[in-house]
Amino acid sequence: MADERGTTSGFQQKLGLFDATMLIAGTMIGSGIFIVSADIARDVGASGWLLAVWVMTGVVTIMGGLAYAELAAMMPRAGGQYVFLREAFSPLWGFLYGWTVLLVIQTGSIAAVSVAFAKFLGVLVPQLGTGEAALLMKISFDKPVQVFLPLPWSNTPLQVFERTEFTIHAGQLVGVAVIVLLTWLNCRGVREGSLIQNVFGLAKTLGLMVLIFAGLFAASSAVVIASNQSDPWTGILTTPRFADVKKLVNLPPGIVALMVAGGAMVGALFSADAWNNVTFTAGEVKNPQRTLPLSLILGPGLVIGLYLLANLSYLAALPLQTETTRTVTVLEERAKEAERAGDEKTAKALREEAEGVLDRASVLDRGISRAKGDRVATAVMSLTSPGVGVWFIAVAVMISTFGCVNGMILMGARLYYAMAQDGLFFSQVGSLNTRGVPAAGLIIQSAWSILLVFSGSYNELLDYVIFAALLFYALTVSGLFVLRYKQPNLPRPVKAFGYPTIPALYVVFCTLIMLDLLIVRPEYTWPGLVLVLAGIPVYFVWRLLGRKPVADSTH
Repeated sequence: MADERGTTSGFQQKLGLFDATMLIAGTMIGSGIFIVSADIARDVGASGWLLAVWVMTGVVTIMGGLAYAELAAMMPRAGGQYVFLREAFSPLWGFLYGWTVLLVIQTGSIAAVSVAFAKFLGVLVPQLGTGEAALLMKISFDKPVQVFLPLPWSNTPLQVFERTEFTIHAGQLVGVAVIVLLTWLNCRGVREGSLIQNVFGLAKTLGLMVLIFAGLFAASSAVVIASNQSDPWTGILTTPRFADVKKLVNLPPGIVALMVAGGAMVGALFSADAWNNVTFTAGEVKNPQRTLPLSLILGPGLVIGLYLLANLSYLAALPLQTETTRTVTVLEERAKEAERAGDEKTAKALREEAEGVLDRASVLDRGISRAKGDRVATAVMSLTSPGVGVWFIAVAVMISTFGCVNGMILMGARLYYAMAQDGLFFSQVGSLNTRGVPAAGLIIQSAWSILLVFSGSYNELLDYVIFAALLFYALTVSGLFVLRYKQPNLPRPVKAFGYPTIPALYVVFCTLIMLDLLIVRPEYTWPGLVLVLAGIPVYFVWRLLGRKPVADSTH
């Protein structure tokens, strides 16, 4: 039976501090930390900036956790962030968050990470991966299927989607099997889901620690260390990304460098995302007023610490840039110029030359920025344990992604449950099965994730996730100020550390990063904003067709 704030007596409080912390850590650590540093390195071009991107990501994440601690202790209810937005602003804002989570953030992440599991399984068994050996079906289109987004200030629309073929790989079937298995296990009870999370969370933490020690152990080359330490900052001034941003804004080089670093945070922020999901399970946490705030500090703190150490180990083992990688960058830029001039033949020849240079390069010559397949962790392990190292990383990423998918599946359904309790989703989703879990929400989440796996569009959707996530993070922490004003007498077992300075800085940082992304990465940000706003008419349809939201009766 739901009360006026959408809670229920059916949930079983079985999650302790260790469980909640592992839910956060296990969901944050996916495949990102093993690969995204290569993309960041190409953008920033200098070791100091690579570390700065991860430090900034860590600072923003932990500041967010400190602010969420007060909200979670004040309103420990199923749905978490959805409830915070509903209470601080209105049911519309809560719905827009839930809509985006269901449509893209949670389900797109589940689809992408489950296929990442299969991709690394393909290292061990190629027929079960996502490469040519695992191809089951391929349909080529006569003309590319493209989707464009018109921009009010430009005559040239922004291309947000392109597909020249439709393929099905065995890896997609493996990804679907992972989703189905974990959904079934989580339908059996929250204890079963959290047990999986604890085991895989500990295993992936151990795997990351082995990688860190391996990287530091491989730091035997004085040349590598000297290369990364000799010029840790000015390399960013020579990157293609810096040149592109400089064309857009007439600002001093230092400001442009900060903008480039802000844009490069996309991958790092995605790797550090999902720390807030534990609030969705608030109805199942023991002593939530104490457990939730502590887990929101311990979980992100543990993960960010491991991420920083992992990047230090990368820099200890591999040069960030080399003469080989600089040559490849020059060839790629010349290819882009030829393409813009309409000379496709020259562009193709230059790209093939760049690929040939990389194919002939050693692991050290490729460095961090051009690690094969962006698999920096694999490159590090191959230096210390050739052959075995590649297998170790494949298994480590499989463990990491399996646990990550489990955490996202477990936590996401609790948000849809809260929406259904408010009359903003199918009524069946607002009920619990005999084992005390929202099985209907788990099944709907699973079904949409599987559709995304087969569509192959999850990567495009995930490009838009970070902007949308930052938008709702900033709104939620802004809600902290609103609730202090609207409901000053509401019990607050824990108050946000450093209030009002740290929460205000968090909102400012998120806003600056979003503005930066709008300029530096428009192909990611504008579609993300459109996805969020598309939920507004859907909300009013639910209001017309569904029952009156519970939250309306309390304001």
